[in-house]
Amino acid sequence: MILAHKIALDPNNAQATNCARACGVARFAFNGALAEWKRQYEAAKADSALPKPAQMLLRRQLNAIKREPFPWMLEATKNAPQMAIIQLGEAFNNFFKKRARYPTFRRKGVHDRFTLTNDPFSVEGSRIRIPALGWVRMRETLRFSGKITSATVSRVADRWFVSIAVDTQDTSHLAQAENQGAVGVDLGVKALATLSTGEGVHGPKALAMLLARLRRTSRSLSRKVKGSSNRHQAKAKLAKLHARIACVRQDGLHKLSADLTRRFSTIVLEDLNVRGMVRNRHLARAISDMGFAELRRQVEYKAAMRGGEVILVDRFYPSSKTCSGCGHVLDVLPLSVREWTCPACGAAHDRDHDAAVNLKNLAASSAVSACGEEGSGARRKARVKPASTKQEVSFDHVYA
Repeated sequence: MILAHKIALDPNNAQATNCARACGVARFAFNGALAEWKRQYEAAKADSALPKPAQMLLRRQLNAIKREPFPWMLEATKNAPQMAIIQLGEAFNNFFKKRARYPTFRRKGVHDRFTLTNDPFSVEGSRIRIPALGWVRMRETLRFSGKITSATVSRVADRWFVSIAVDTQDTSHLAQAENQGAVGVDLGVKALATLSTGEGVHGPKALAMLLARLRRTSRSLSRKVKGSSNRHQAKAKLAKLHARIACVRQDGLHKLSADLTRRFSTIVLEDLNVRGMVRNRHLARAISDMGFAELRRQVEYKAAMRGGEVILVDRFYPSSKTCSGCGHVLDVLPLSVREWTCPACGAAHDRDHDAAVNLKNLAASSAVSACGEEGSGARRKARVKPASTKQEVSFDHVYA
């Protein structure tokens, strides 16, 4: 499997400047290739004799002309523009397969990053050698052993990180699950997770905790004159606060997912429609602050590494309205009702705990599906038509 380890970097001022320059080159190449892709696609629609755009052809075109009009691109590693165009091709591939939206232009200061392949960089201990930068210190050593396939250098607020992808079969850093049986996990807003064992985990609620400070910082930024040094400082302060909120949320989710996958071999979750849930304007902020989708992603990959299993229950299953004792299903159960009594058997239930118990009871049912189960669906390999090399298009009008 391919695992990625994201490590904080400790570059000096010159290295940080070169990293920012490489991010700019990658962004420039991506945006120019996207504009050229649109132009070639429209031309191919008008004239069927012209081939459709492809990332391989766009890379060749940029390499052919970048030395004269764009000599500053040579100051950064050659992987920065090349991998940006390859990523554009992957974005279009995901779009055509309806796995993602149509690619958009990258903005400066938003997700600044550039990617390196295995050839031009190396990792030794707590440092990484990046072309045009030299050796850059890392805050920790690489956690995985195996063949390093790529590395992506990114900036979050005022900090630099590197995500190193390793092709490895070594998962010894995570012990096997203790096999305490199956557990049902009910996700909610009041408590992040309620387990069928009766335990309740209150999420960090990072946004709610720092919302007042976030509002003050945002108002302070709005008062600054555009283009001024004060506005630049206020913008950096706001970015650091957003990064802090994200880190607090990620810390809580990692602790919960690690505890669940360490203790239980079978974890039952609901297949929540988070995109539909956040349409409720009264609960959208609280739901987004919890991070349901990220928790599910972490539980799935950590359970796979520990040899466990994650079972997803259909989102329309009435877990909260079903009595875990006799199976009676209520017609209506408002969200404001946190405790209820079963009219059939008289059992008193806590809404969240009852839902978690019902999820656990469904662990052996045929109505649920396990993540990663063999035969869950055939996937057809995408076939890409080779691009013609006869089409000659200049990037001059795109990058001018």
